[in-house]
Amino acid sequence: MKNIPSVHKIIAVTSKLLPIGKTYLTFLCRKHISKVRENYYEEFKDLSTKNMISLISNNILEEISVSFKNIINGTGIVLNTNLGRAPFEAAELISVSKKLEGYVNLEYNLITGKRSNRMDYISDHISSICSSESSLVVNNNAAAVLLSINTLAEGFEVICSRGQLVEIGGSFRISDMIKKSGATLVEVGSTNRTHVYDYENAITNNSRLLLWVHTSNYKIDGYTNEVSLKDMVQIGKRHNIPVMADLGSGTFINFNEFGLPKELPIEHIIDQGLDLTTFSGDKLIGGPQSGIITGSKKIIKKVYNNSLYRTMRIDKITLSLLDQTIASIDKKIFKNNLTFNLLTSKRNKLKIDIEKLYDNIPKEHKRNLGIFIVKSKVAAGSGSLPIKSIKSMALKFEPKICNVDFLAKYFRINPPHVIGYINNNSFFIDFKAILPKQYILVEKSILSFTI
Repeated sequence: MKNIPSVHKIIAVTSKLLPIGKTYLTFLCRKHISKVRENYYEEFKDLSTKNMISLISNNILEEISVSFKNIINGTGIVLNTNLGRAPFEAAELISVSKKLEGYVNLEYNLITGKRSNRMDYISDHISSICSSESSLVVNNNAAAVLLSINTLAEGFEVICSRGQLVEIGGSFRISDMIKKSGATLVEVGSTNRTHVYDYENAITNNSRLLLWVHTSNYKIDGYTNEVSLKDMVQIGKRHNIPVMADLGSGTFINFNEFGLPKELPIEHIIDQGLDLTTFSGDKLIGGPQSGIITGSKKIIKKVYNNSLYRTMRIDKITLSLLDQTIASIDKKIFKNNLTFNLLTSKRNKLKIDIEKLYDNIPKEHKRNLGIFIVKSKVAAGSGSLPIKSIKSMALKFEPKICNVDFLAKYFRINPPHVIGYINNNSFFIDFKAILPKQYILVEKSILSFTI
């Protein structure tokens, strides 16, 4: 095994190509050299030292390439969980970065010169939009649900309809959250029908919370019945038990007015008289990953004073991004909100823009890659607006010079990293979630394809 190169020789080659620290680079070199030693006689014994250096260096480069990268979302899913959910404009990030340079007054009041609460910057703003008394933000909606239930019902019972015990991506289940919170779940009703008397009959001296969960990622149709939030609030008042609603996505505006599937705005839900409401800041609201809790001042104060809150509170970067997102809302209308703009883009406009791109592709390229403009339908993503699909446009590829898996991988691994999808042995790049400034990059990526 004398021809296996040393760590020093590998570093001499790769350090010129990789902008990473020597400590990590050394770790990677040793890792890949160990792999060569383990499989030397099966795979590497016939390679020269020079070829081994090249092989190991390429393997290290390939491993480094899986780190964070800016990509183009050609899946059509605007809130694609795998691709970071809500997208951001570069201008937004630049604006936030300027605010965060050096030190910031995160928990410091410039007027009094004393310590303040980081939520002072955003709590009233959120409450004014939601028409709630108070609000609190944690690092995601799962944390918001767990913290809220733990605060109000630890050691006691939480009553929830069987038809609302949802599971979302990553095997997140409401039933598991209730268990982890230290409370006991009491299921009422059946999968498809739950009535007021189901809640009434389940209430005992140990009942501490009535939980209503928005089934944001599925819908049960047919012979069904669901107790309304208004009725839930009335039950809570009769028995002096708080009522909490987990909205999942949550939205500040009525998307139905913009030709999208209907989703009841948070303000209308809170107006039902709920004690506590939780929802995500990084889905339909278009902000960074966060969970927003709104409710009465008394209950929000209890949640804030829960020792678990400190483990879930948002950092200065998230706070600044969310504050900027909330500031983009004026009279329930988003201004300069990228998620909103992408979701509400019209099929006709997408068609015009794609046709311009298509016209710039040479005929031979179109023929070899089998490129066509097609109508498509997509989902919003992340369990948001799940019932109806959204109209969009896409480029369809039926390549003659390669298979669709090869084509998809080519677009995926080569800059600008266009992520599309394969369906019925065709490859698609959908334009619903592609930023207008990225169209030229998609065009260049298509033109650069060679085999």
